[in-house]
Amino acid sequence: MSIDEYLRSTLRDFRLSRGEKRILNSVLEELGAGEHELAVYRNRAFEIAREELIDPTAPKVLDWLQEVMKAMQPAPPTKSAASSAYFSPSDGCPNKIARLLKGSHQSIDICVFTITDDRISREIEAAHRRGIKLRVISDDDKAGDLGSDIDRLSKAGVPVLVDQTRYHMHHKFAIFDRSTLLTGSYNWTRSAAEYNEENFIVTDDAHLLGEFTQQFDKLWKDLS
Repeated sequence: MSIDEYLRSTLRDFRLSRGEKRILNSVLEELGAGEHELAVYRNRAFEIAREELIDPTAPKVLDWLQEVMKAMQPAPPTKSAASSAYFSPSDGCPNKIARLLKGSHQSIDICVFTITDDRISREIEAAHRRGIKLRVISDDDKAGDLGSDIDRLSKAGVPVLVDQTRYHMHHKFAIFDRSTLLTGSYNWTRSAAEYNEENFIVTDDAHLLGEFTQQFDKLWKDLS
């Protein structure tokens, strides 16, 4: 069935039902209708309506036409995620993490293999004192290493859980205000900041935020 034929069939009762809208959108999608094609199809709808306007039921035709125009509008452009990449030892990675910690207003979820960089730990403690809802997950083997700040954070009152299994909790990611994700190879250590070739990205991509938030919540539940 052509677009013209389908439009004429929906005009019989002078309305475009929800089901008819879904079918119309499916047809347009199958045709691969871009902005230009949609403009052509909207013109055809006007032509079909014009043919009916001499009929006494003309006001109902205009109601139908209004619904068809709404259904044939191009989809609004999707918002592009804002993302940036950071590399150590050259891009000031600990400073970026510190700024994210300082800029958080509601919650911070941290899931990192090891934390030994005092500059970062101090900002975590400061966020805790500001009343930010904090949760930290780390690995039990690394938590006992010389220089680890995990025990220090726990004693400061920060909610901390460590993986007690014989395997490693090897993630390195954090979620700030459930709106910004940091993830990559970068451990929160002085060695990573000053010597290692490491990386992380910072993004507000909604899909990735959802995936990582779900994983953090699962780990927190499993380790509790």
